Amino acid sequence: MSEYRIIHSVHRGRATQDGAGVSLTRLIGQPSLPRLDPFLMLDFFGSDKPNDYLAGFPSHPHRGFQTVTYMLAGKMRHRDSVGNEGVIEAGGIQWMNAGRGIIHEEMPEQQEGLLQGFQLWVNLPAQQKMSAPGYQDIPASRVPEVKVGEHIRVKVLAGEFQGTKGPVETTSVKPLFFDIAGERPQSELNIPLSSQHNAFVYCYAGAVEVGGQTLSGGQLAVLGAGNAVNLNFTAAGKLILVAGQPIGEPVVQYGPFVMNTEQEIHQAIVDYQSGKLTG
Repeated sequence: MSEYRIIHSVHRGRATQDGAGVSLTRLIGQPSLPRLDPFLMLDFFGSDKPNDYLAGFPSHPHRGFQTVTYMLAGKMRHRDSVGNEGVIEAGGIQWMNAGRGIIHEEMPEQQEGLLQGFQLWVNLPAQQKMSAPGYQDIPASRVPEVKVGEHIRVKVLAGEFQGTKGPVETTSVKPLFFDIAGERPQSELNIPLSSQHNAFVYCYAGAVEVGGQTLSGGQLAVLGAGNAVNLNFTAAGKLILVAGQPIGEPVVQYGPFVMNTEQEIHQAIVDYQSGKLTG
């Protein structure tokens, strides 16, 4: 029997800059929502003004977690300290395991036009924090889309929906990541969720009713307990639904390093300064 989740809390992001001056909205990792285990940060970036994004994210280190980049529009080139390089295009996703450490850069592959997408940071359990770094680069052509009725489309990036599995392969937090579009009012969708997972919905265009409460564009809803979520599009809307198994371990974060203890953070800094944090 379905126990539908209701909205536990609603948050608006904080406008900020990151990288070399990229304008973005921080949704998770800001004062009203510092973390939602296992999710450490969620940024939404979107602008058709080149000065908002051209500076990009020059070389920077990571250790102890995974980064997820999902592009809605535009192109982003990535390079790293072990020789990986590629371009994430609209509809594509990159799920990077930083593991024991990597130095990474992400730079816009365009001089004009709309650049829009998300970056999500996902924590790793202690036993995987020093794992080998690696990428899953997934083009839009590999992201399956499920049509529900006449007016709802669900892109399955990670997890499973109605027997369709997403291309992301990671077992650390058993993630679910859907991009959902309701194209007309009065379209309804029920999605099963593991009762063990923490979950959130972010409406990035239009509006959607979640568990009987309206969520408008720019609002993130943390969902309460239950094993399913009901979405009702009272108007056209677009959203992401993300869920994952909480890790339940201490989190010590210093910028791009996320470990379990202060000593591990100190070691990450020493390794970076001595040139050892290169994959």
